Amino acid sequence: MALWNRLAESARTVRGRLEAKRNELRGGAFRDASMAMCALVAAADGTIDPAERRRVAQLIEHDQVLRVFPAGELRGRFEGWLDRLTTDFDLNRAEALREVAKAARRPAEARAVVRIGIAVGAADGYFDAAELVVVREVCHLLDLPLHEFGL
Repeated sequence: MALWNRLAESARTVRGRLEAKRNELRGGAFRDASMAMCALVAAADGTIDPAERRRVAQLIEHDQVLRVFPAGELRGRFEGWLDRLTTDFDLNRAEALREVAKAARRPAEARAVVRIGIAVGAADGYFDAAELVVVREVCHLLDLPLHEFGL
């Protein structure tokens, strides 16, 4: 019975840590930074690939971290950034990067934003050079080491 009690306690501890990590990423700054990052990566090569749109939709629906936010709200923010980037790329790219930079205040948020960007970049089966440049730029912006993400 002692073994069972230790296993049960261990499971509660792990569950508690996971919940704490998920709660850590519930803020509006993370929500906004992650959707700006998704749009920056999706638009990096000058075209917005349907596979990247689908990947963002899948992330919104299935990612444990993003599921804490209303899916419609995330989709609206992502599409809003895409609209802005296709209207005036240079101006709105700078705005999106400022939004992403807000995640730097919390290292867990910053890392999650980069990981989400990498997932979007790889959505079409090819992580191209322009997408890689965006992810690297965001890593520098957020003061995160490139090697941590295999870049």
